[in-house]
Amino acid sequence: MTDPDNIDGRLHGEQFEPEEKESLLSRFLYMILITVLISLAHSVLATATVLQFIVMLINKEPNERLADFGTDLGIWIAKAARYQMAASNVKPWPWTELD
Repeated sequence: MTDPDNIDGRLHGEQFEPEEKESLLSRFLYMILITVLISLAHSVLATATVLQFIVMLINKEPNERLADFGTDLGIWIAKAARYQMAASNVKPWPWTELD
């Protein structure tokens, strides 16, 4: 499974803020697009959750790769929410590295 310190660093670690400030119209358009992507991410999360539960029923233990995917998805959603709420000017993947 993923190291908790690594997760904390991915969420709160140094992020390189863009040098140029984007226009409000540009930010608004990105916010709409990211809202759609967050909605899609929630659907993917629900599907992965059901799949992980089925795996746990069959194998009696979780699939580590699926668990790590869930961690990565959660970090992406957190970064997207930070951009949406103007807590950060760093856009989430695919505009920046997924790390």
